[in-house]
Amino acid sequence: MIKYDVKSEHAAEFIHDGEIRETLQYAVDHKADMALVNEILAKAEEGKGLTHREAAVLIEVEDKAVEERIFAIARSIKERIYGNRIVMFAPLYLSNYCVNGCVYCPYHAKNRTIPRRKLTQEEIRREVIALQDMGHKRLALETGEHPTKTPIEYVLESIDTIYSIHHKNGAIRRVNVNIAATTVENYTRLKDAGIGTYILFEETYDREAYEKLHPTGPKSDWAYHTEAMDRAMLGGIDDVGVGALFGLSNFRYDVVGILMHAEHLEARFGVGPHTISVPRIRPADDIDPRDFPNAVTDEVFRRIVAVLRLAVPYTGMIVSTRESQRSRELVLDVGVSQLSGGSKTSVGGYAEGIEDAEDSAQFDISDNRTLDEIVGWLLDLGYIPSFCTACYREGRTGDRFMSLAKRGLIGDCCGPNALMTLAEYLEDYASPRVKVEGLKMIDRLKQVIPSEKIRNITERNLKAIIEGKRDFRF
Repeated sequence: MIKYDVKSEHAAEFIHDGEIRETLQYAVDHKADMALVNEILAKAEEGKGLTHREAAVLIEVEDKAVEERIFAIARSIKERIYGNRIVMFAPLYLSNYCVNGCVYCPYHAKNRTIPRRKLTQEEIRREVIALQDMGHKRLALETGEHPTKTPIEYVLESIDTIYSIHHKNGAIRRVNVNIAATTVENYTRLKDAGIGTYILFEETYDREAYEKLHPTGPKSDWAYHTEAMDRAMLGGIDDVGVGALFGLSNFRYDVVGILMHAEHLEARFGVGPHTISVPRIRPADDIDPRDFPNAVTDEVFRRIVAVLRLAVPYTGMIVSTRESQRSRELVLDVGVSQLSGGSKTSVGGYAEGIEDAEDSAQFDISDNRTLDEIVGWLLDLGYIPSFCTACYREGRTGDRFMSLAKRGLIGDCCGPNALMTLAEYLEDYASPRVKVEGLKMIDRLKQVIPSEKIRNITERNLKAIIEGKRDFRF
């Protein structure tokens, strides 16, 4: 009989179906136990996280006053750790060739209507220049799984190409990678190529549902897919990003699964996930979300994000342009710390003149605003749009990042870095209105940097940026 073991190297033992189902029942049984709920909320306020079972209770609670307290605590924790910074990035799709049979993704092997594309290195160069000309500094590399069309050598060559391109003042300073589960050796090769975070969505942690949703192809192996983060860690990648695609299965199951995965990585490797992504299923080509009965409403989605923020306070949370402006605004307030902007989910979607690019999209985008419009929107809401990649480049990753975050020190670096990278954006790419608003924010916030030494260095660097110099960081 399989037993729950948080430190196990076997997926069925650390994502234990029996433990999840017992947890979900426990949450139902205790959702009206206000003494327990208040005890959990008091623990959450300390900012040290919650267990998967405690989080499950908060997901289940029906009391509106409790929900508002959950949101308030999530807001407070986010402000305490991340301040008002929102990190910006964009996805870059290299290829949509795929051998898998995932029933929710238009890249599935049996789809004969979607145009198949794989970018050449010259096309990647054009895409990267287009992204640099928007102002992006951080990319998330995406590709379908195909052993001959997109082998690891192609991905590594593409990373080298991306890092080599410097157009005007543009440069991609960090490439995060979201590709199929692979071997320890290949993760080491990705680490050596200088990637930031390795990201892989579980899609759903419910093994039975997972196997129905992934009937064919390498991705159908639930255990191999679920154990990917362990292999990435063994390969030397200490920043990994997990997530589920909400709407595929029971969202309660997947929230618990995400947290058990985080607990497992912490228990086995001493550091949990660097990021958690919370995408929801979207229409695309031959995929209709109405075929999936587990859709998550905006209100439930906000609760999910808030509870995750309480449970894993030091983990970055990512929401993409899958979500509408309204939905993104709701979850920014209670936990999200990273946003994509000006995104294209098609192969060759950024540069002009790449044939069939728009028809090759993985999913429809809800937030179609330009990066500049999103930067202006964030400024209007009081957030600092940050293009910072300093932690990766200064070696503040894995347990080193978490150690600083847990001691409340990461903001000493991140706050000034956010202001300096925003200043670069304003000087090089912003529209006149956004530049005016951004400079107002920088002027105001540079005055309240706690350390006099850091404040003086920041002010000196900001002047140098106006004079044309670039890439300052703490």
